[in-house]
Amino acid sequence: MRDNGIEPNIIEYLKDIPTGTTLKDLAAKLGKHPNQFVRKGEADFKENNLQETLNNDRALIAAMTHFPKIIERPIVVKGDKAVIGRPPENVLKLL
Repeated sequence: MRDNGIEPNIIEYLKDIPTGTTLKDLAAKLGKHPNQFVRKGEADFKENNLQETLNNDRALIAAMTHFPKIIERPIVVKGDKAVIGRPPENVLKLL
């Protein structure tokens, strides 16, 4: 982003944990259900049996606020659109 003259606003999600409302907003901007931007391989996901919440957006969002490490990252937002920044080339879709 910086190579394109854009200074990102970086949110440290472990210090400033996203609220359920923020996660719902991100889901809308990403055009995805929460189960599409959760890290299923993360230890917190596995150790807390969160597989059971994958088909329940409300329960999964609650889990994401309680265990923020399971949120896929980075998520890059520009206006009313967002992309998951892996691979980094995804970010170019927003520029």
